[in-house]
Amino acid sequence: MMIKCLSFLAALLYLGTSFFSAVAQPVDGGHARVELLSERETVTPGETVWFGLSFEMDPEWHIYWKNAGDAGIPPAMFWDDNTSVDEAAFGEISWPLPELIPVVEGEIMDYGYSDTIVLPFPVEIPSDATEALRFGGTVDYLICKDICIPESVEVETFVNVGETQVPDIDGGERIAAALADVPPAFEGDAALSRSGDTWLLSIAGDQIAGSVGPARFFPETHDIVHAVDQPAEFGEAGLQLQLTPDSDERPDQLAGIIRIDTGEGEPVAFNLAAQPGEALAGTTGTKGPDSAATSGQAGSSLIILLGAALLGGLILNLMPCVLPVLSIKAIGMVQAAASGHQGELRKHGLWYTGGVLISFAAIGAVFLTLRAAGQFVSLGFQLQYPAVVAGLALLMVIIGLWLLGVFSLGTSVQNVGSGLADKRGSVGAFFTGVLAAVVGAPCVGPFVGIALGAVLDDPWPVVMGVFLILGFGLALPFLVLSFVPGLHKSLPKPGAWMERLKQAFAFPMFLTAAWLITVLGNHPAAGATAFGAVILSFGLWLVSVAGGKLRAPVLVIGGVLALVGIVWPVMTGLEDAPTSQTSESYASVQTEPWSPERVDDLIGEGRGVFVDFTASWCATCQVNKRSTLTRPDVLDAMADANVAFLVADFTRNDETIAAELKKRGSPGVPMYLLYGPGDSDPEVLPVLLNPGLMKRKLGALGGAAP
Repeated sequence: MMIKCLSFLAALLYLGTSFFSAVAQPVDGGHARVELLSERETVTPGETVWFGLSFEMDPEWHIYWKNAGDAGIPPAMFWDDNTSVDEAAFGEISWPLPELIPVVEGEIMDYGYSDTIVLPFPVEIPSDATEALRFGGTVDYLICKDICIPESVEVETFVNVGETQVPDIDGGERIAAALADVPPAFEGDAALSRSGDTWLLSIAGDQIAGSVGPARFFPETHDIVHAVDQPAEFGEAGLQLQLTPDSDERPDQLAGIIRIDTGEGEPVAFNLAAQPGEALAGTTGTKGPDSAATSGQAGSSLIILLGAALLGGLILNLMPCVLPVLSIKAIGMVQAAASGHQGELRKHGLWYTGGVLISFAAIGAVFLTLRAAGQFVSLGFQLQYPAVVAGLALLMVIIGLWLLGVFSLGTSVQNVGSGLADKRGSVGAFFTGVLAAVVGAPCVGPFVGIALGAVLDDPWPVVMGVFLILGFGLALPFLVLSFVPGLHKSLPKPGAWMERLKQAFAFPMFLTAAWLITVLGNHPAAGATAFGAVILSFGLWLVSVAGGKLRAPVLVIGGVLALVGIVWPVMTGLEDAPTSQTSESYASVQTEPWSPERVDDLIGEGRGVFVDFTASWCATCQVNKRSTLTRPDVLDAMADANVAFLVADFTRNDETIAAELKKRGSPGVPMYLLYGPGDSDPEVLPVLLNPGLMKRKLGALGGAAP
């Protein structure tokens, strides 16, 4: 009877522990399902058993290897107090072969894992273990896609203790597969030598002799620059890799993994530790399949991108926000041409080009600085700051008043008149170029957007090259006009018409000022700028008419009013913008403010979603809005397809919108996303919309709707 009772209790204990084991399910940390695996259901005392941390990641997300590379943190396990064995019983993780994760080409390279991965580690079972063992704790890991998110999950599992091993079939197979991906130790020789400014890692041994293919060394430390090519040569005994050191000091040992993609099934990979020494014999002679072909392709792509940037810069000359500024330059060119001094005309062209290029270089430098700081910035970002917009609007008012002849700024700024030989005229040409670049930057055309979108994550020389070519394209027409012999003669002769034309150009300036005020939207700076423009104009008028006995006080009053008219709007622009968002009702569709959560909700409801990433200062956005997105037939098609219309307003800086633009590889607004019913992967529509395109896309969704 006693034996039966003990057997019954043992059965209950077994069932209980089996139940615990059965409920050890993956834990969802947000972007990865994490599970603690064991290769045994029942272990024997004193044996070493393999466990594993399993990660099943969302598509395109990744975690990190033990050396994360330029950025990132490897996963870490923290065992809790209820774990049945001491921490000393846990062995180190045996890391499977990692992947290369290029974050910014040529600048940031990470090492890690995507999709699914199991990180195996051994555990020594206590020799005196008699009861079921519990293993549990917290797994901390950094998981990244376009952004990085630290996640943390609580995991646990149980194993029984008995006299006979009982395998966990599923856990054992997954752990065994992970261990098979752990590179074995290299049994040959590895040496690290210096060659000028680079290091040579030479590896020789039977395990790799005769292996040829793209090779890569994954260092366990940060002794080398991660984000550069590693040119390889192969010999009959092995290979040699050229590494770029991160510092002048050569380490006592360089450990890591060598991987060779031979093109025959799985890559060849080994763990090795190279010691300082002479380059090994038999490791050179045949140049490896380096990046020559890829470089050629990249070079061709870069030429295409620069060509697109040049074309985009030329198109900028036709943009409405640039034309008023170019009108100033046009008048100067007419005057210069009338003088008959080709050299002076060329000087004006060069100074103007210099102003444009320096301005675009400055914008590019800000772009790269913010990118290095982990922020997203797009062309036109300067118009996200109300103080800047207010200042630009008032500058347009000042220029407009000058064009009307309300006051004179002198030849240094006018850049017109008979003082073509005057050096100050060159300064005027230079600042005309600066103004054209600053005001025209947000009017990016489709070519500009494509070019910038393609190089957002490229090395800084490529990004800066694109910005400079953009500027060169903007300046090119005037540069050609300045340098092509005889071309300047095609310009009309100066005369009284020029004064009338100059005055007429004042009104595009006022229109630009009005447009900039509309960009301010509901910000308090909008009203301050409108009234400030009037005060400023009155002040400048007083200054221009001051004379007689009251000249001094009138000048003072006029100067004070002009100063107030500028300072008040700019200071108001520094105030925080209202945070309220409003929706807009079109003919048959009610728009809603965009948020990732709202998109998820709508997709969960099985609805399609159209997202308009826009800004009031974005000329292309406003053209698309008026030509397509407010048309009744387009909105009816949207309603028929049961597609929700969300608006992401980037008029003011918004980190969430910036992250989404960066995630989609867009250099800024506009960007249009169209989600199918229940589909979380959107289609990115062209930046130039038309009603036909929209109705076709929406009609296709209507057909696919459940």
